[in-house]
Amino acid sequence: MKTKKSKPNKLQRFWKLLGPGLVTGASDDDPSGIATYSQAGAAYGLSTLWTSIVAFPLMAAIQQMCARIGLVTSQGLTGTLKKHYPKPILYLMLLFSFPAIVMNIGADIAGMGAVGNLLFPSIDASFLVFFLLFYF
Repeated sequence: MKTKKSKPNKLQRFWKLLGPGLVTGASDDDPSGIATYSQAGAAYGLSTLWTSIVAFPLMAAIQQMCARIGLVTSQGLTGTLKKHYPKPILYLMLLFSFPAIVMNIGADIAGMGAVGNLLFPSIDASFLVFFLLFYF
């Protein structure tokens, strides 16, 4: 007996279309980014809002390129570099990427500690960072 494949409805097609782009776009809103946006907004108000006109098209282009590379190759950046470029270029990219990734993780954890301190002022932010590092 043959089973008839059902045609995906409009909502399923919409989510499939968004797919990697939604994940890639959402990946930029990490705790360190949100903390930075909040601090810049508190310090400068709306005076730097004009930069979004310049920054958004650039960010959208980078996000789309990353999503397309991942969609076409089914690999991340290092896998693609390893496959298509000589090893020195791969190692150079790793040399630059690794510290940035580690520092971003540290900023995320510090941002979460600072938010925890805002929620519970009697607990020091450094204790919350320690708690996040060693208990999760």
